[in-house]
Order: sequence, then structure tokens, then C-alpha cells
Amino acid sequence: VQLVESGGRLVQVGGSLRLSCVASERAANDYAMAWFRQAPGKEREFVAGISWNGESTWYEDSVKGRFTISRDNAKFTVYLQMNNLKPDDTAVYYCNADSAFLAWGQGTQVTVSS
Repeated sequence: VQLVESGGRLVQVGGSLRLSCVASERAANDYAMAWFRQAPGKEREFVAGISWNGESTWYEDSVKGRFTISRDNAKFTVYLQMNNLKPDDTAVYYCNADSAFLAWGQGTQVTVSS
């Protein structure tokens, strides 16, 4: 399964973005999926996860109430709606299976400017 992330760009503090992650194969629909991010000089960290059917979601504490993960299995796509963005959200965002066993994509850059 290959993953392609998109939707990142430069945005001001308090702004919103929606990231997309498209999988190359239907097999991804069987997996719990997640978004991760890596800021400059830091390790990649978990951001948000979603069960295979979209019924359960879970979030890293700093994004709770601001970010929403969702998926459309008909489109092999996972989304991350990000609201009230902060400078600390600046990072390259990646999607993967929740246990991160798939090959990493190129990611998409999110830059939050103050």
C-alpha cells in the first residue's frame, strides 16, 4: 500500500486546513489509520487515529478539540481537519496505519505563521 498526503501549506495562527491521505489499494480500508507529524529537530509523533470503520477516533492531547480525523473508505482516503492552528503545529504531516507498519509517504508540510 502506498500513501500520498496532500493539503499542507502556509497558514496563519488560528487558521484551518484539511489534509488528505489517499491509499493506493483497498487493503488500507481494513486498517486502523493515523496521522503523525514531525517537526524540525524532533522525532515523529502520533497525532490522531481512526478505526477501520471510522466509528472510533483518538487524539494526542495537544490537538484534542482542534483536530478531527475522518475517513472515506469508498475513496481510500483519510482526512485530518485542523482548526485553530498554532505555531507548534508546524511540521511535516504523514499518514500511516495506526501501528505504522506501512511504508511512509512523502508527507505534507504545514507551516503556521504568527
